[in-house]
Amino acid sequence: MSLADAAVPTAAMPSGSATHAAAPTRVRGAWGRLLRSELRLVFGRRRNIALLVGLACVPLLLGTVLFVTRDSALGGQGPGFISRVTENGLFLVVAALFMCLPFLLPLTTGIASGDAIAGEAQAGTLRYLLAVPVSRARLLGIKALATLAYVACAVLAIAVVAFVVGAVMFGVGDVTLLSGTTVPVADGVLRIAGVAAYVALSLTGLVAVGLFLSTLTEVPVGAMAGTVVVAIVSAVLDTLPQLAVIHPGLLTHHWLDFAEFLRLEVGWGVLGQGLAVQAAWVAVFGALAWSRFTTADVTS
Repeated sequence: MSLADAAVPTAAMPSGSATHAAAPTRVRGAWGRLLRSELRLVFGRRRNIALLVGLACVPLLLGTVLFVTRDSALGGQGPGFISRVTENGLFLVVAALFMCLPFLLPLTTGIASGDAIAGEAQAGTLRYLLAVPVSRARLLGIKALATLAYVACAVLAIAVVAFVVGAVMFGVGDVTLLSGTTVPVADGVLRIAGVAAYVALSLTGLVAVGLFLSTLTEVPVGAMAGTVVVAIVSAVLDTLPQLAVIHPGLLTHHWLDFAEFLRLEVGWGVLGQGLAVQAAWVAVFGALAWSRFTTADVTS
């Protein structure tokens, strides 16, 4: 049925019926327009663009340092996966994500999520957004989707630049896993892609925390700082053996489980447990953000 055909019965309906029939279409259109507008807003901010560029420079800087020093006494040394980069450029992706995960990626996530609601409130545009024919719950969902898209883009920027730099400087070949077993390069690329995907999913809980904090204040800097502090405190608590009983439920405890992709048999159970923890944080803080945002008295 064409749009023209669909318009005839609607026009023939009583005015009340036509209003009820057209309302869902307007809401769906408003949802799509608002999502596109939010994505343009998030990815168009100079601050956010600068963050993406800065994150993309990390693997470039790391690769350059390792390339220059690979024939010196410092070559082949370093924590984590850094020492493997000179053997295979694919490991630059893992090394760059390993370096960014403790602070730079949480900082990026905190800035994006903490500004989602509080930034609109500070600018005085939140009440105008609420005038759009989209419910507050859907508006919060749009903010969450845009923030998740930005965080995923941040991880992708690191991974893509690291892959290109690693391939150019060190070459790409068969991948030697942590167990010493060598797998074909195609399998290695899939495993590295799995590492990047797991890192992105591991930040979803922090996004939910940031959105919740963003609904509590009209000062985005406070929500941003609070989100980063949550990640730092979780990491600190994870180092205390006296608190081992709560470690499995901490936000950051499973962040480095991406190493499972570099074992001969991928520990899907371990990865699933890490994603389940993130899902729990998303459920709890997503519900808190929804409860706060849908009941708050918005005056700005």
